[in-house]
Amino acid sequence: MKRRSLLLGAATLTLSQLAAGCDSKPILKIRSLKNGIPAQLVSKFSRDVQPSPLLQVTQEGQLKELFALLQEWKQVPQSKNQANLVMLGDYWLTLAIRQKLIKPIDPAKFANWPQLPERWQKLVRRNDEGKLDPQGKVWAAPYRWGSTVIAYRTDKFKALGWTPTDWKDLWRSELRDRISLPDSAREVIGLTLKKLGKSYNTQQLDRVPNLKKELANLHQQVKLYSSDSYLQPLILGDTWLAVGSSGDLLPLLQTQKDIALVIPVSGTALWTDLWVEPASGNPVSLVDKWIDFCLQPRVAPQLSLLAKASSPIIVGMKPEDLPEAVRTNSVLLPDAKILAASDFLLPFGDAGIAQYRSLWQKTRQVVRS
Repeated sequence: MKRRSLLLGAATLTLSQLAAGCDSKPILKIRSLKNGIPAQLVSKFSRDVQPSPLLQVTQEGQLKELFALLQEWKQVPQSKNQANLVMLGDYWLTLAIRQKLIKPIDPAKFANWPQLPERWQKLVRRNDEGKLDPQGKVWAAPYRWGSTVIAYRTDKFKALGWTPTDWKDLWRSELRDRISLPDSAREVIGLTLKKLGKSYNTQQLDRVPNLKKELANLHQQVKLYSSDSYLQPLILGDTWLAVGSSGDLLPLLQTQKDIALVIPVSGTALWTDLWVEPASGNPVSLVDKWIDFCLQPRVAPQLSLLAKASSPIIVGMKPEDLPEAVRTNSVLLPDAKILAASDFLLPFGDAGIAQYRSLWQKTRQVVRS
């Protein structure tokens, strides 16, 4: 799942070009996932912070490209293209810490850090091995989050007389050869574990009753496995249901009126994009100002609507303080019980990775009847 949304554009280029000719203004260099920062937020930050700063936002197509830049800058610390701040997915955080690509941040510098729900504060507190540790350092600032959701064709399901609400619906016979799933062991095995009442982060898979059988049966339902080419078959009606990232699918609703989204009631997988500081970078005060700006309760709803991905801050806000478009969007702001039942994909050791890889390969080799 590419985790792209409907944002930025020409404003970034304009600001970058202005920055090149305005040496008197402080400059913050950011590397972001493509379409990761709404242009309106860039403008608002430049207006609100004094003296008025300029942002140079350079976009990359994939999170792995941003991770590769951190590796490059470690080897060449004085690289001219080095940024002050980089967007990184939470799944990459462990490796970034282990490889010493980033440095810890001090949450005491951010007035709005206490507004961040405890769950996200815990996610970024790690030891030097990148493992969750309540006594560890804070290595990143959560920026936006989303989830794995079910997208379905309302026109096709109208004839069926029901709509999907949970993972168990993927096994219904009416959907045989009508489903696309991510090409990801963690996602597919994880949603199957959820169906069985387990966590996405379950290890020792051989101890989970019926897991192999459930995966084999689900495999019979699948028309294709894809993490980046699953939207077009859904749009064309070649598939009736797709499992994908909310970051991919929420923007689709603006143009595709026959597609609806639902977060499974038993819980789902969560992802979070983070701000990290390259280990080789020089301290820049604008980094702290940008992070604190993104955590402001008055900015969080705007970020959530524009980015088609939620600010963690909105989870802790009172419903009456949120605009209706956020408050009533069950994907941007899921029911509290569903959110509590959902899981971040936590890092595994070699043994856990090997278990998932082995079971995934065996499942994919099953001949569909």
